[in-house]
Order: sequence, then C-alpha cells, then structure tokens
Amino acid sequence: RVSTEEQVQDGVSLEAQMDKLRQYAELYDIELIDIKSDAGLSAKTLSRPGLQTALDALDAGEADALLIYKLDRLTRSVADLGRLIETHFQKHQLLSVTDHIDTSTANGRLILNVLGSVSQWERETVVERTVTALRYLKDQRRVYGHVPLGYNAVDGSLTPDDEEQMVIAEIQDLRSKGHS
Repeated sequence: RVSTEEQVQDGVSLEAQMDKLRQYAELYDIELIDIKSDAGLSAKTLSRPGLQTALDALDAGEADALLIYKLDRLTRSVADLGRLIETHFQKHQLLSVTDHIDTSTANGRLILNVLGSVSQWERETVVERTVTALRYLKDQRRVYGHVPLGYNAVDGSLTPDDEEQMVIAEIQDLRSKGHS
C-alpha cells in the first residue's frame, strides 16, 4: 500500500515493497500465492480492495498467513488492528518483513501490539501538525489551499476581493431571510 496517487505515479515504493515480500518468502521458504496492493489508499481504513481480497483468501482457506511489508502499510489504527487480530489473526498467521512480526510467537504478538500503538501515534501526530500549520496559515490570511470565494491570492497571502465580498454579503442576507 502507498497512500498517495503521487507515490503511485512517481514512486517505486510499491515495486520495492513487492520485491521485499518476494525476497522474504524465498528466504524463509514460504509459498507466495499472490501479492495484492492498494495503490493510493490510506491505512486509516480497512475498506481497501487488495486487503479485503487477501483477508477473504485467508478465510476461505486459500492461504495460511498474510505477509505484509510493514505494519503501518496494513493499518495505523489500534482499533482496526484489534479487529483484524480478533477476526483473522488468531486463526491465521500475520508476518511482517520489516517489523519482524510473526504472530505464531509470543514475541511476535507483543511487537505487533507495540508497533500498532506507535503507528497510530505517528498518524495522529502528523494530523496534529498539519492542523496546526493550516490554522497558522489561515490566521495569517496566507494561501494554504484553493483560494476561497471572496478573496484573491496576492504574493502568497489572501486579500479580500471587494466584488466577491459583496456577493458573500448578499448570500448571507438572503440566507438570514430564509432563502437557500
């Protein structure tokens, strides 16, 4: 899994991950049935076609284990990880190439839980930093995304557009009178 379309288009990350999976399988004499990928999809959800296909293969008895490149490629949510453990990885083995997770061992299960918490913390920290940075840019009236109605971007800052501000005022007046 890679998170962004940019990584899908320009990165080699998916190819590199697949190569590492093949090398790991060969090193440990694991029969690699198939490789599923979720290009451009975030780990903040388990509703990803590649992941669901892999989990379905486990449930159908077509595979004994799920081999992943890294735990944060699977999920960054402790709650989702708990659901996966309960629904799939008490019966089936989860292996992670870079995290050295093997849920058939007590150490592997410990590492799985610790790294699951670290992944969620990392995701939440990124969100906090992003929100703080965007709030700062907004407070400074600086451009941080698309230019909103009523403003123009001038030298990286937002400046009111008098004509559009009049339109906004009229919209607000009509709304206060019950119009949609």
